[in-house]
Amino acid sequence: MANQDITYIPDPDPQSISSDVTGFGGLLVSTQIPTRADGSLELGGIAEQSECTLQALKVALEKAGSSMDRVLHLTIYLTDMADRGAFNEVYKRFFSSPWPVRAAVGVAALAVDGMRVEVTAMAAKG
Repeated sequence: MANQDITYIPDPDPQSISSDVTGFGGLLVSTQIPTRADGSLELGGIAEQSECTLQALKVALEKAGSSMDRVLHLTIYLTDMADRGAFNEVYKRFFSSPWPVRAAVGVAALAVDGMRVEVTAMAAKG
């Protein structure tokens, strides 16, 4: 992209058509899926997928100069809204009051068969 005022940090997956984190001024935007530290996908239960997704978000934000306590907004995509309670239990280990503004959205499917959660976050830099 030719926008000099926007910074993109590419996803480490060479096949990805998305950036890990995009920064505009003092705002970062990141989308994460249940990726383990070794880059493989976690396709187990919702608690394990939520843990990997939020840990991946934490790592991506820290690499970009932010942190979980700087998250302003989070959109949570779930393939089964019945998983919301289990996601929230994991969420409470990564975030605290004042809680980010958030929305949980039920979707029919995500990019990979068996993936149950994906998050998009906006965070302040610094």
